[in-house]
Amino acid sequence: MRAATGTGAVHAESRRTARLPLLVPGGLSLLVGMWVGLRRAGWPLPELAGAGLADHAALMISGFLGTLIALERAAALRRTWTFLAPALSGVGAVALLAGLPRQLAVLLFALSGAALSCAYLYVLRLQPAPFTTVMAAGGAAWLLGTLAWGAGLPVAAWVTCWAGFLVLTIVGERLELSRLTRLPRWGWHAFAGIALLHGAASLVSLAQPVLGLRLSGAAFVAWALWLARFDVARRTVRTPGLPRFAAVALLSAYAWLLVAGLLWLSSPGVPAGLRYDAEIHALFLGFVFSMVFAHAPIIWPSVLGGEIRFSPRFYGHLLLLHFSLLLRVAAGLAAWGPGRRWAVVLNTAAVLLFLRNTVRTARSGPEA
Repeated sequence: MRAATGTGAVHAESRRTARLPLLVPGGLSLLVGMWVGLRRAGWPLPELAGAGLADHAALMISGFLGTLIALERAAALRRTWTFLAPALSGVGAVALLAGLPRQLAVLLFALSGAALSCAYLYVLRLQPAPFTTVMAAGGAAWLLGTLAWGAGLPVAAWVTCWAGFLVLTIVGERLELSRLTRLPRWGWHAFAGIALLHGAASLVSLAQPVLGLRLSGAAFVAWALWLARFDVARRTVRTPGLPRFAAVALLSAYAWLLVAGLLWLSSPGVPAGLRYDAEIHALFLGFVFSMVFAHAPIIWPSVLGGEIRFSPRFYGHLLLLHFSLLLRVAAGLAAWGPGRRWAVVLNTAAVLLFLRNTVRTARSGPEA
């Protein structure tokens, strides 16, 4: 038994040693992206690395989340070639941080999106399933959004595609994790219809950005209602410990997805100002980061090995995220600049507290 335990520890350490360098650029993208976000909110901070104010979205979505998602998928597939996707996005993040020509970062992020899409297609060929199909569509949306960003298309075009990347990926992962749950026929029909609507919204946004944004808003509302109805979180919220925390984070994420959908549906389509800030961050912070908080105890062991022990402290970063985001959205809708500035500080504090709590519990190891 001791020999087996020792061998497992050695394998976990070797995985960590091999994969950690792929995660480092994503972590740097997160930290620099938050710094840039504070500067965009009006705080007088110096420019950090080569990233400018316009690079905030690319750092957070492609540099951090793209690398994280690609690495998690590669770790699950355990095929050497699939690690090309997080490696490419990581190098793209480094290029952006170093101030190299933006088209180089565009090329690297696009290649990463293509590699991730190939990984999904590989799985889809082996095991055709609705959740893999939706995640493959998400990978394609990342690729499209990156190309639109590089081509200088309107902000709404590539932001809508990048939103499709994250939402479709997350929806697919939730369906994958709960695929043993029996859905009624109408539930599957609704799933297929929402997926088609969302895919169409990403494509439409390339030609009609504002229309694509509003169609995405309709898809967000539909996804939020579908997930709230069928996700297993409705049952696991009654289970104490980590399952309850994850369920609370998931259900609150669906509430933010609903809010984001309503805001996008009524959006004037102007990619600037406090109203736009509220629209964007209701989705990318409220929905996406709530999902990151919920899935981190699962993703960390699968990617880096080891184990994360649940702590009631986890509710601290989750509550701070939601409080700060409520302030940010309210300030955006009320055109209250000072409120938005302080909300960004609290948003940043919530993410930093999440990182601290996660690393601290990972180091402490499982309970005896």
